Amino acid sequence: MFDHVSIGVSDIPRAGKFYDAALAPLGYTRLSDGANSLGYGKQGVGLWLGATKKPVSADMDSGLHFCLIAPDRKAVDAFHAAALKAGGKDNGKPGVRADYSPNYYAAFVIDPDGYRIEAYCGK
Repeated sequence: MFDHVSIGVSDIPRAGKFYDAALAPLGYTRLSDGANSLGYGKQGVGLWLGATKKPVSADMDSGLHFCLIAPDRKAVDAFHAAALKAGGKDNGKPGVRADYSPNYYAAFVIDPDGYRIEAYCGK
């Protein structure tokens, strides 16, 4: 449905460090590297980060989050560990979310700007 998603970040180098680490276990890399924007994906950019003076305020009650597909459960685990090591905050340890479905394996983190990021594997 979506070609890409763009989010505003307050500090491009800090965001780059976080997303480089967090997305690598999922098989996503930095495909575009600019002074004011970064793009991540596999064969094309699906996630853009853009420098802005006023990123969307973090709101845990908004329901807003971004879910990224992981190739397997080990990648979900590695995403979570890498994201925390790179400055993210835990928002749900890796595990099965049986209330979603019997095979819904996911982990949740909060990036340095307050965006909620999920890695998911349905296997």
